[in-house]
Amino acid sequence: MKTVGVLGSTGSIGLQTLEVCRWFPGELRVGALAAGSNVRLLAAQAREFKPQLVALADQSAYRELQAELSGLPVQIAMGEEGLNAVAAYAGSSMTVAAIAGIAGLKPTFAALEAGKQVALANKEVLVAAGALAMAAARRHNVTIFPVDSEHSAIYQCLAGEESFPAKLILTASGGSFRLKCMAELENVTAAEALCHPTWNMGRKVTVDSASLANKGLEVIEAHWLFGVGYDNIEVLIHPQSMVHSLVRFTDGSIKAQLGPADMRLPIQYAMLGSARLGNPAPVLDLADIGTLSFAKPDYARFPALKLAYTAGRSGSSYTTAYNAANEVLGAAFLAGRISFTAIGAGLEAALAAHTPCVLNNITDVLSVDAETKVFAEKYVEYNVL
Repeated sequence: MKTVGVLGSTGSIGLQTLEVCRWFPGELRVGALAAGSNVRLLAAQAREFKPQLVALADQSAYRELQAELSGLPVQIAMGEEGLNAVAAYAGSSMTVAAIAGIAGLKPTFAALEAGKQVALANKEVLVAAGALAMAAARRHNVTIFPVDSEHSAIYQCLAGEESFPAKLILTASGGSFRLKCMAELENVTAAEALCHPTWNMGRKVTVDSASLANKGLEVIEAHWLFGVGYDNIEVLIHPQSMVHSLVRFTDGSIKAQLGPADMRLPIQYAMLGSARLGNPAPVLDLADIGTLSFAKPDYARFPALKLAYTAGRSGSSYTTAYNAANEVLGAAFLAGRISFTAIGAGLEAALAAHTPCVLNNITDVLSVDAETKVFAEKYVEYNVL
């Protein structure tokens, strides 16, 4: 039996991770749980899964959580220290890193430094600090298993292969605005952006999907996970979201991984690997789908993707800046403060204003993150609707 700790247990990926744990009670055990501020849901999860440790980032809710867990033999930790304690919990062999945004950086590093295998659902860890994260994994002889469906697909396509891939091909649904023209994009709303055509995801990821910034983050992530240069990472728009990614090899052969649009499957693969245990997830029926289509992305309508390549080729501090600016701009759009097209324009401005630097440690990463967020917030203020 594998014991796992779950960072971000009340979020979208965290909830689906626990669903997978329900599928395999004889294979997976929950040893520790961490959440942001959702006391009642975290308490309900603790009552069901009976972890030894729970943590809440919101320190002001300690008394409420303590009351909810009264009578349970569980240790309670709070704040950043609590998240790090769950990440490094001694009883777990794997930590599922599902805290969105830069907030997931320190806990994920705490897991790596504690020698835990990491199932990584937080894109920002590798985008903001890829070189440091991969070095930590090598130093402690642990593996970072991708949870993103696209990177999981590549990971599965590379299994058993001896030759280096000639090209990684990430697929993108195209998001909520795939069919919108440039003029229409000026007036789209956050509510429209959150209506994703195929995936059920959190608010940030769904908006990032609409702008294709999410795919830009995944390009940078793929560079670090698989050691492939940016010229050999391609993105194709695939509206059906059934081919999760492809790998082209030097002999011209292409391998693809297909499956339903269900995040529980890559989560299962990250936690249990190639055992391929049966589960209650829906089965993909290709005859019902009928047609699978692919197209190149439109950089003019969705510049965030092209800017991710620019950031990646420019150096690691640029990708840190890209991630930070995108967090601010995406949140501002969700709040109705800026237009959708201001996301791409703001990213371009943030990268142009960034002064490159060497990232020696997490402190350096957080410094670039903070500086860029200040710039991005000023950009929002000047471009507020």
